[in-house]
Amino acid sequence: MPRRTEDKIKPQRELAHIVQQRSERGERCVFTNGCFDILHVGHIRYLQEARELGDYLVVAINSDTSVRQLKGYPRPFITQDERAEMLAALESVDYVTIYEELTADSVIQLLRPHVYVKGGDYKPDTIPEAPLVRSYGGEVVTVSLVQGRSTTRLVERVVQALTEREAERV
Repeated sequence: MPRRTEDKIKPQRELAHIVQQRSERGERCVFTNGCFDILHVGHIRYLQEARELGDYLVVAINSDTSVRQLKGYPRPFITQDERAEMLAALESVDYVTIYEELTADSVIQLLRPHVYVKGGDYKPDTIPEAPLVRSYGGEVVTVSLVQGRSTTRLVERVVQALTEREAERV
C-alpha cells in the first residue's frame, strides 16, 4: 500500500489494475466520491468511517469542470490537483482518482468496489450510483452525518463575515 501522497493519486486505468490485484488477494475495496471542495471535519470523519468498512479506501473526486457544472461558479475553490493531494495526504485514504462525469458510474463500472459509501445526507435509495453497485453484487452504505459541517455552510459563514465587516466600514 502506498504511503507517499503522490503515490496514492492514480489514473483510473492504473487504479483498476490495482483494485483487481487486491481483490484477487481477498481484499475488500471501499469506494466513495465527491467534490471535496474545502476539506472540513465532516469530510475527515466520513472518510475515517468509510475506511473502516474494508481493507482500503478509494476516493474519486470530481474534476474542476464537473464541480463547476454541479455547484456553479465560482466553484471549485480548490483545484482538482490540490484537492487530490490533500485527500491523498489523509491516513484513511489509500488511493485518489479524478473523474470528469457528473456521477461516478464510469469509475464504479471500471473498479467494481465491494462497498460504495456516501455521507449520511444521502438516503441509499436516492444515490444515483446505487443501482449500478447493486447490479454486480456490491454493497451501498451511508455513514454518519456530521451535523452543521458542510462546504456550503462554510462558504455561507465566510460570506456573512465579509458582509458584516463591509457593513462596519460604512
